[in-house]
Amino acid sequence: MATVTMRLGGADYYEHASAVFDGKVPIEGVDVVASPKPLVSDVFQAMIHGQYDVAELGLSYFLRMWDTEEAPFLALPIFPARNFRHSSVFVNADSGIERPEDLAGKTVGEFALWGSDPGVWMKGIFADDYGVTPDQMNWVIGGTDHPIPSFDWLPQPVPEGVSVRHAGDGETLAAMLETGEIDALLSVDVPQAVLNGTGKIRRLFPDYESVERKYFARTGIFPMMHVVAIRKDFHAENPGVARAVQDAFLTAKDQTQRYYLDQASKQHMGVITPWFSELFAQNRRLMPEDWWPYGVEKNRHAVDTFLRYHHEQGLSSTLLTSQDIFVPELLGS
Repeated sequence: MATVTMRLGGADYYEHASAVFDGKVPIEGVDVVASPKPLVSDVFQAMIHGQYDVAELGLSYFLRMWDTEEAPFLALPIFPARNFRHSSVFVNADSGIERPEDLAGKTVGEFALWGSDPGVWMKGIFADDYGVTPDQMNWVIGGTDHPIPSFDWLPQPVPEGVSVRHAGDGETLAAMLETGEIDALLSVDVPQAVLNGTGKIRRLFPDYESVERKYFARTGIFPMMHVVAIRKDFHAENPGVARAVQDAFLTAKDQTQRYYLDQASKQHMGVITPWFSELFAQNRRLMPEDWWPYGVEKNRHAVDTFLRYHHEQGLSSTLLTSQDIFVPELLGS
């Protein structure tokens, strides 16, 4: 494979990917021009505007572009961002909402998009596990503690029968939740009022860690938010690059996992968080040896679940599977 120049975009705060961006883990045959950004939505926008050849992209953002006439991207089975999302549901402390079923008939805020990556996961979980569907709620989109404009650079489908509006100029979802203008909030960001302990906003699942651990034990799903996407034209012009990118990110991720495994014998003295070793041991008892897997096969069930949710929520025109979205030569990974 001849050396090619590749523009690479992503967030700059992932410990398991930073070695690719700073060149400590090279991509074989590739001259990488890396441009990480602190705000990941800026990476998404730049990728959609053609400023990168390969970049991190929210799964929902990727799938919305799949449905455009251009459909410019394929996915690589690299997942920079994962998070269990029961912890991302917040309610007004005086709303009387105690269970997911209580959200029916309520007004719910959602960060950034109707159908954000964590929002797709939680709406799907609400429907599958609690029988509550998105059309049973009214929706307001906006920023959590800071106003954000509508992401008009991205398709924003909303199915018939679902009420969605954007927050007004200067409005924030956290403030609306505190005053009771909305009853609940799906947010990737924890509202500052929760961090400050004002008591006006609480989580729907107070013991969210226990709920999320039981969810993983039952489903085997560690929800991914983002994927790494490659432009179809760049992929076609540079055979072999997709696998080289996959290999580099896998190496960087495996090095990070190995660091934590090795540190266990030293009670993780190299980690700044107290009692981290007990948390790590607890996770090791629950999760497999490769607890942050890349590749199609180890992630097929989780990805196909997200794809089903995306379609059921009216965000994808057709029901896709992993076989459809990933670079063909990596389907066996």
